[in-house]
This record gives sequence, structure tokens and C-alpha cells, in this order.
Amino acid sequence: MPPPPASPSVLQKAKAAYTSWFAIVENIPKSHRYTLGGKVEQYFLELLECIFTALYLSPEKKTGRLESAISKLDGVKFFAQLCWENKCMSNKAYADLSEKLLELGKMIGGWKKGLESKLSEKKTPAQKLF
Repeated sequence: MPPPPASPSVLQKAKAAYTSWFAIVENIPKSHRYTLGGKVEQYFLELLECIFTALYLSPEKKTGRLESAISKLDGVKFFAQLCWENKCMSNKAYADLSEKLLELGKMIGGWKKGLESKLSEKKTPAQKLF
């Protein structure tokens, strides 16, 4: 039986960041685990869904999905920061997660920028004027 195909690197990075979060959430005090921690979890899962579905969309539809992914990533960053500010996670855990999220943001942003560049090249000169 052949090994499963490798996931695209952006999806691998997103899964790695989520795995880091998954380890952190176990140590969040119960009083915040299902409120603030749940909010981070919700945004993370929506981010993973956006990235996963963007992989299979047509180029014209990917841009919108990538914008959603960027928005979800911003939500993860914001609520993770709130967790850290309220002492729900250690400095080391927050620094590790933040580094992964920053790298992921660069990858998604680069993907979106490259896609927009390719789509604008496809337009005829007359379409570019409008």
C-alpha cells in the first residue's frame, strides 16, 4: 500500500500550529478552557477548514477563501494573546505558538499575493483598465 500523498506545506504548517495549541489547551485553567480557550479553538478549526477548502477551489474562488483564512488567523492570534495576557499559557508556549502563526501568516499571504498576480496576468489589457 503506497503512503498517503503529502499535504501542501501551508496545510502542514497550519496543522503543526494547531497541534501546538492542542497541547497548550490542556494546561489552561478550567475556568477559561471552554470560554477563551474555546474561542481560540473555534478560530483555529475554521482556519484549517479555510486552508483545506482553498486547496480545491478554482483560482478565482481561492482569493476569497484565503481572505477568510487570513481573518481567521487574525482571530487565533488575538484570542491567543488574550489567553497569554490573562496568564492562561506560559511565555514559552505563547512565543512558540506566535512564531508558528507568524510563519503561517506569511505563507497564506504569499499564496494570496501570488494568486492575485497570476489572476491579474490573465486579464487582457482592456480588462485591466476597468
